Amino acid sequence: MKLPFYAEVVVLKSLIRRYPRFLFNLWPPLLGAGIRITRIQPDWKEVDVEMRLRRWNANYVGTHYGGSLYSIADPFYMVMLIEILGKDYIVWDKSASIRFRRPGRGTVYAQFRISDEQVAEIREALRTEEKVEREFSVTVTDKDEDVIAEVRKLLQFRKRPPGNF
Repeated sequence: MKLPFYAEVVVLKSLIRRYPRFLFNLWPPLLGAGIRITRIQPDWKEVDVEMRLRRWNANYVGTHYGGSLYSIADPFYMVMLIEILGKDYIVWDKSASIRFRRPGRGTVYAQFRISDEQVAEIREALRTEEKVEREFSVTVTDKDEDVIAEVRKLLQFRKRPPGNF
C-alpha cells in the first residue's frame, strides 16, 4: 500500500532527524552537484559543506559552475531554521542573491552559523507580527580561505496555525 504524500514527508523528516548528514548527502540535488555535508551540529546551529570540482559541476572554462556555487548555499539556512524553531513555525525561502568574487577551483567550502540571538529575535518578533523576514549570509571559500562567492538568503517566518500539518 502506498503511503499518502503527507505520510511520506513525515517518514522522510523522521529519517533526516535521525541520520541528517548521511541522508542529505544522498539527496539528488546535492549529490548531483557534488556537494557534501561534512558536519552538522546536533542542535542544527552549525553546518559545514564542501564541493569538489568535478567534470559535472565545472563550467566551460573549467572552474566551478555558478549554479553549483549557488547550490552549495541554497537549502541550508531554511532547513536549519525549520529544525531549530520546530513544528510550530513555518520557514520559507523568499529570495537569494549571489556575488561571484573569483573563479572557484578545487574544493570550495561554506560554513553556516545561526546564533541563539538570531533565533530568539525571530521568536520575539513573531509574538507581535504575523510574519517576519530576515536575511542570512554565507561566504563560499577555497582551501586558502579566499572568498569565491557571497550568498545572501532572505527567509520568511510565520507561526503555524493550530491544527495545520
